[in-house]
Parts: sequence; structure tokens; C-alpha cells
Amino acid sequence: MASSLVANRFAFVLLKTEKTVAKFHSFPLSERLRLRPCKFKTKNQFTTNCCVSSAHDEKYSNKQVISVTPPLYDYILRNVREPEILRQLREETAGMRGSQMQVSPDQAQLLAMLVQILGAQRCIEVGVYTGYSSLAIALVLPESGCLVACERDARSLEVAKKYYERAGVSHKVKIKHGLAADSLKALILNGEASSYDFAFVDAEKRMYQEYFELLLQLIRVGGIIVIDNVLWHGKVADQMVNDAKTISIRNFNKNLMEDERVSISMVPIGDGMTICRKR
Repeated sequence: MASSLVANRFAFVLLKTEKTVAKFHSFPLSERLRLRPCKFKTKNQFTTNCCVSSAHDEKYSNKQVISVTPPLYDYILRNVREPEILRQLREETAGMRGSQMQVSPDQAQLLAMLVQILGAQRCIEVGVYTGYSSLAIALVLPESGCLVACERDARSLEVAKKYYERAGVSHKVKIKHGLAADSLKALILNGEASSYDFAFVDAEKRMYQEYFELLLQLIRVGGIIVIDNVLWHGKVADQMVNDAKTISIRNFNKNLMEDERVSISMVPIGDGMTICRKR
């Protein structure tokens, strides 16, 4: 009798588990990346508390990589050395329309460190918004350094200018108000090809390939181009998602993977950043 009860209980749990797994796999990939089944939860609940995942391809030796959960991300942010002026700008931007476009503090810290490691003097940013990432870069540039900041939205630029002034870095920043592609072409026509050390792109996603080609002309050999949003909320890995922006980023990533003119590293920070070094 006891063995029969155990068997029935096992069958019931197995059936529930199969239904739960089926439900999980019915979600789009972008959702499956966020929601992970966790053995520590009861009643077959989904949770974001699981902290590791691994590639489906066993050739990667089931290497487990960490998944950033909200508590873990809070911990990361607590370990970011964010200057007070950047904190003020971030908090003001948080109340503005489109605030999700602002890079995160951990991303800005990485950008600033790359500029310092490179010993960059001349930089370009394509897509400034309210200036959080450009300010982070300008703060670590030497006094003689220069950052060309390309942005088409005048209202956002007003906020950026205010904080450049407050931080005392206005003399390092050359603002180009208008279409970024036109600004980059003008720099090339002005004889500035191969004279820049570093570039960061966080602008119109469907223009990524054009921006990259123009920046590749402006950046010196050994210089770095960083592209933001290359994971696009996980949509690039979900073949069921085929809107124009996702397709554009997916194609750009594919082209970059095959581009022998640069060395690349895709980094899962923020919404994904690819660091490119010009060969």
C-alpha cells in the first residue's frame, strides 16, 4: 500500500514537472533567458533567483556562467565608483522621457576604464542623450583631451551641456548637434581620419553598420570602438522576434563576427556591449 502511494505521488510530481517544463519552453527565448526553473522553489514556480546557466551545446563542456538577478545587480551597483556629478545627472535623467536610453553606472565605469587603459586623447561618442556616458569619458580624459559628442536631440543636449559645465569639462567636449552620420562624414572630409583613439556608439540601431564604417575610418590602428545594445534585451537570440531593429542588430553582429579588420569581444554588461579593436 505504501509503495503504491509513493508510486502515485512520483507519477503526479513527474506529470506536473513535465507540464512546467513544457510551459517554460513555450515562452519566447528572451523570456526563457530571464525566467529559470529553480529546484529550491515549491509548487513548480519560476524564479529569477537561480544564478547560473550554461550553453545548450555540450562542446562548451557545460561551462556555467552567472546570470545577473536583481539582488546581484544591486550588489554590482553598490560596487561601482560613481562620481557624485554622475549620480546627480543619472537621478535627474531618471525622471525624463527615454531615461532607459542612459547607460548604466557599471557600463560607464567600464567605458572610462577603457579610455584610461588606452591612454586616449581623442574620442567620439555617437548618441549622447543627456550625457552620462560622455561625461564619464570626459572626466578621465587629460586636460588636453577632446571628445566629439554627436547628438540630434536639442533638449537632451541642454541637460548634457549643463553637467559638462558643472563638472568643469566643457573645454574637452565638442558638441555636434545634428545627424551623427553627417557629423562623422564632416570629420573625415576635414582630414581627421585615423586621428581618434576611442569611440562609443549608442544611437539609432538601424544605422549601426554605417556608423561603424565611418568610425573605422576615423579611429587609428589599435584604437577601440564600443557598440552598445548588441544583445537587444535578448531578442537577437530569439528567432521568433523579427522587427526591424532586432534584425538590424542581429545582422550587424553577424557582420562584425566576420569582419577581419577588427578584433572583437562581446561583453554581457548592460544590454550587451561589443568592444572592437582596429587591426
